[in-house]
Amino acid sequence: MTEVITSAQNPKIRKLLSLQQKSAERRESGLFVLEGIRELQHCLSAGYAADSVFVCPEILDGADDRARRLLSAVPGSRLFEVSREVYSKIAYREGTEGIVAEIHSKDHSLGSLRLPERPLVLVAEDVEKPGNIGAMLRTCDAAGADALIICNPRTDLYNPNLIRASVGAVFTVRCAVCSSAEAIEYLKRNGLRILTAQLQDSSLYYDCDMRAGTAIVMGTEDIGVSDIWRKAADARIRIPMLGRLDSLNVSVSAAVLLYEAVRQRQK
Repeated sequence: MTEVITSAQNPKIRKLLSLQQKSAERRESGLFVLEGIRELQHCLSAGYAADSVFVCPEILDGADDRARRLLSAVPGSRLFEVSREVYSKIAYREGTEGIVAEIHSKDHSLGSLRLPERPLVLVAEDVEKPGNIGAMLRTCDAAGADALIICNPRTDLYNPNLIRASVGAVFTVRCAVCSSAEAIEYLKRNGLRILTAQLQDSSLYYDCDMRAGTAIVMGTEDIGVSDIWRKAADARIRIPMLGRLDSLNVSVSAAVLLYEAVRQRQK
C-alpha cells in the first residue's frame, strides 16, 4: 500500500534530507539519495537496489511514460506519494520529473575492482570538489576508461552534487576508493604503468606510450600529485601551457590525457 506524505516534518522526509546533507549519515546507513529519471535508469541498470521511492503525482502526471514504466521496474522498494510542497523540499535541482529515491550503496574497495586486459585507469588524488569528480566520471565514461580510483577522498562518491555533475556516469564507470599507498600497490601488482600529471621533471604527454595497461594520476590544482605518487611514477607527463597561467582545471586535464590514450590505442 502506498503511503501519502504531506508534511516535510514526516520522519521519512527528515531522514531523506539528512541523507542528502550528511556524508556520515550516508556512510552509516548504506543509503544515498538519487533524483531524476535518467539517473535512476542508469542506477538500476548498474545493479543498484532501491530502498524507497518518493513520487509527486502532480509532477509525475506531467512527465512522459518513461517515469511510469520506470516505477513499475523498481523491484522490492517502498513507494511513497508526496505533495508538491514536500517535493520542493526534497528536490535539490529543478527540472526533475517528480521522482526521488533512496538507494543502497555498493562496495567500492579496490578488492571489488575487476579490470580487463590492458586497462586504462584514471586516478584522482585529494580532489575536493564534487563537480570535478563528476566531470571526470563523465570523461571516463565517454573515453571508455575501465575505472576511476579516488584516493584520499575529500568528498564521498554519493554526494548529491557529485551524482548530478556526473549525469549518471557514477553508475556506468567502475569506481574504487582507497588511500594513495593502497592504489600504488594495487596498480603495480596488476602491472599498470603509472603516469603522473605534473609540470616539473616531466615530458610532453603525447610523447608517452599509453597503449599498455596505464594509470593516469591527477592531483590537486594547487599542489598537484603528492610525493608518494612522484616516486612511484613510471613516467611523468605534462600538458604544454602556452598562456599566462600554469594549470588547467583538473577535470579538463584528465580529459586531454585520457583522450590521448584513446587516440594511441585506436591508432
